[in-house]
Amino acid sequence: MVRPKFFTPNEVSVHNTLEDLWVSFLGKVYDLTPLCDVHKGDVLLKPIIQAGGTDISHWFNPKLKDIRTHVDPLTGCVIPYTPHGRFIHIAPPCPNSDWVNDFGRPWWKDDSYNVGILSKKTRFIKIINTLTSQDQVIEVCSEENMHEILTRYLTYNAHAASYTWKYDGRNLDMDKTLEENEIPDEDEDFYQLSMNDDTYLQAIHLYFNDDLTEA
Repeated sequence: MVRPKFFTPNEVSVHNTLEDLWVSFLGKVYDLTPLCDVHKGDVLLKPIIQAGGTDISHWFNPKLKDIRTHVDPLTGCVIPYTPHGRFIHIAPPCPNSDWVNDFGRPWWKDDSYNVGILSKKTRFIKIINTLTSQDQVIEVCSEENMHEILTRYLTYNAHAASYTWKYDGRNLDMDKTLEENEIPDEDEDFYQLSMNDDTYLQAIHLYFNDDLTEA
């Protein structure tokens, strides 16, 4: 079974333009760029563009996993609650001959836009390359295993897979998360003590093996 990809809120936030637009809601991350391409120029796209890169869970009823509703004070009818303006696939409040409802599933129920899961908790770790004495602080998702964290670190060291990853002198199980490897999350302690967490972060040490990435 393929594991889902996890994203940090910071990763989602950079996708905030019409040509590259992501949002998150109800714990998942969605790439709405194809939706923007199809509806480019439509005024109903404006609320979605304005929400680009953010979490829009407040748009939804978490139990029904659908757009929130309210009673229209003018008509007494139950209609979608869209305080930021009506958007794509939301019907007009009154009957309208211009309204086309043959689009199939609304975008918020279309899993083809889903690209992964929003991390419930991110944390920062320090990775020290003992061969070069270089260190790098990176933000990771608490749900990620060490293989997935290694993939993140490839940006800084393309040969990271050729190292043995250790914490406190013991080899890490690359199939397990930081917590499962008994690397504690001390974010709350740092906050309570007003400490510079970059200075006191738990450090993972990389020890060079044969450079298998060249094989």
